Amino acid sequence: MSQNRPVVVLVDAYTSGKYLPPEFTALGADLVHVQSTPEFMPSMPAPELGGYTATLVHTDLEKTLLRLAEFAPVAVLAGQEPGVVLADLLSERLGLPTNGTALSAARRDKYLMGEALRTAGLHRAEQTKGRDLDALVAWARDLADFPVVVKPLNSAAGDGVFICADEGEVRRAAQEILGTRTIYGDTNAEVLIQSYLHGTEYVVDMVSYGRRRYVCGVWEYQKRLLPTGRNIYDRERLLAPDEGPAPELIAYVERALDALGVHFGPTHAEVIVTPTGPALVEVGTRIAGNMHPGFHTLCAGGNQANLTALAYLAPAQFVRGYAGRSYDKLREAVCCTTSTTLSGVVDSVDEQAVGEIAELETVVRLDLKTEPGGVLRPTVDLYSSTMRIFMAGTSMDAIDRDCARIEDIKDRVYRLRDTSAGEQ
Repeated sequence: MSQNRPVVVLVDAYTSGKYLPPEFTALGADLVHVQSTPEFMPSMPAPELGGYTATLVHTDLEKTLLRLAEFAPVAVLAGQEPGVVLADLLSERLGLPTNGTALSAARRDKYLMGEALRTAGLHRAEQTKGRDLDALVAWARDLADFPVVVKPLNSAAGDGVFICADEGEVRRAAQEILGTRTIYGDTNAEVLIQSYLHGTEYVVDMVSYGRRRYVCGVWEYQKRLLPTGRNIYDRERLLAPDEGPAPELIAYVERALDALGVHFGPTHAEVIVTPTGPALVEVGTRIAGNMHPGFHTLCAGGNQANLTALAYLAPAQFVRGYAGRSYDKLREAVCCTTSTTLSGVVDSVDEQAVGEIAELETVVRLDLKTEPGGVLRPTVDLYSSTMRIFMAGTSMDAIDRDCARIEDIKDRVYRLRDTSAGEQ
């Protein structure tokens, strides 16, 4: 590690957090990784640690602070959602650019998040939380506006989210959530119940430095409601920054970030445009899960990972060149997330089927989400989807055509192990 190179600390760089180290390195920084749990979280691929000059496993705050102080870091930030609270604490204690700890809990706990928006006078869902099934059902009954949403207080990617059409479904959903663990390993001691937000859902991704923000992209979600009450991801489409509700969404998210004390770093906000205006579903103070640097630069002229690195390492350049501005939509773009009803252990990948998808005109990149030996299960959330496919073209007609073809091919990609004869 060179004494002349700045050091950046990433906490829990799972999933898309792997795209941050190359961007910081390209701008001249060295990386240190902090793991917030004794073992890696089994629900997500382990962070790729090859690009780090040092790695730490956090067990004691003072010991972690002393160890990090040796590196004299210029920034500490979350690589993904599990690292948010610890990154806030470390950056605050080290006197670095920070969102601070005063509202850390509200940036992770969805009930507290909603209450912070209420305090700020922002439109949001009606809500309550608890573990008493009768009280939760009574709240839904008194609301008198089904459906309602029942979900964990602290998770992501659609984990444990149920849309409930009546009191019985509320009770069953709460029973299913209580006592289980989220994808981050937290026990669901309580559940959150909210009014259902009617409307189309969008994503607004930003990077902030000292509350000066750049809009990296606004995307429109397309989801599909299963008979079980689970709402699964199908695709998201890039809007132009002046298209449809994008300007209203951007303004709303700016106010939401202020309400949540977000001054620095990347954010990924999900917002539903209801008949009475935008309402936040949730916001994560980390880069988007479906972010891929090359794809986003191709379609939007920049990407969240690169701009995050620029903001922390060259803040004057970031503020001068990007603050108060938005991306350019350079072409039609879609991120397609495939689902399945299949179940079993993956024996192998059908390379011919993969090739048929990869060769489609609008397919830019294809990511398989399960390897041989992994378990395929019916899709109920983002983590049980089977592939992520980045698509771009000159027209949505071409992308729609290729999406239809992907739907025909997707269940041939994974060959499942034949267990009819039993395990030997």
